[in-house]
Amino acid sequence: MYAVIQTGGKQYKVASGDKIKVEKIDAPVGSKVKIPNVLMIYGDNELKIDATELKQAFVRGTILAQGKNKKVIVFKKKRRKGFQKKKGHRQTYTEVLIESINLQD
Repeated sequence: MYAVIQTGGKQYKVASGDKIKVEKIDAPVGSKVKIPNVLMIYGDNELKIDATELKQAFVRGTILAQGKNKKVIVFKKKRRKGFQKKKGHRQTYTEVLIESINLQD
């Protein structure tokens, strides 16, 4: 059984036991999270995409770690103008262990 969930503006295909890195969730390490934005569920040779069926569906997981990704360098330059700008950015993430995919509360 697997599901497609949406969190942090991105979509992820998840199954029980998967570890995924998602946009930062403000919760301490070791706490349980409930992700209610389920877009699709596939299991028992049956595909569920109806919004009324998925309204009560959710994915439960445990937060394993909080961290930052590798630095991304943003370099801008305009030729023959002497303009250069260099910036760096490290995006924060939360690593989540998917425990279960539930259809109802």
